[in-house]
Amino acid sequence: MVPTEFKALIQRFYQLQSERVETYQLFEEGHEAYLRTGPHYDFDHYRQLVHEITQAFCGISTEMLDIKGKLHHDFDRPALSEHIEKLQSKEKQKLELTAKLQLARQRAQDHPEDEGCQEQIQEIKHEIIKNKEALSEIMEDFNYDAEEFD
Repeated sequence: MVPTEFKALIQRFYQLQSERVETYQLFEEGHEAYLRTGPHYDFDHYRQLVHEITQAFCGISTEMLDIKGKLHHDFDRPALSEHIEKLQSKEKQKLELTAKLQLARQRAQDHPEDEGCQEQIQEIKHEIIKNKEALSEIMEDFNYDAEEFD
């Protein structure tokens, strides 16, 4: 039988991943709104959004690391904690790629004549797709290893 605390920890892990997805959606919507304010961008409003998004991601990451530690030390589930470590690394990369994509989109909007901007956007989008595929694989591994103890 799986302890209640273990199940609660796994459930919280999934909730945090869900919050992360929602935070990315807010970030994307906020960036689209920011681009609509061009060419005289409302940078102050966007900077506030970035600050709030950063705080949300930091809170999620802190709690994820706490879960990782508990899974490893309190429940002796090193495989699950390893999945979280890989996930955290890929999520960090995804956030960096997302920021890069946003900068490239603004550059493309500001310089529509520069075809290199569109190429860069496509390259970054391709990297994001590969990143999301890796994240999906990590989540599948986590799901499998977490169900193993159900």
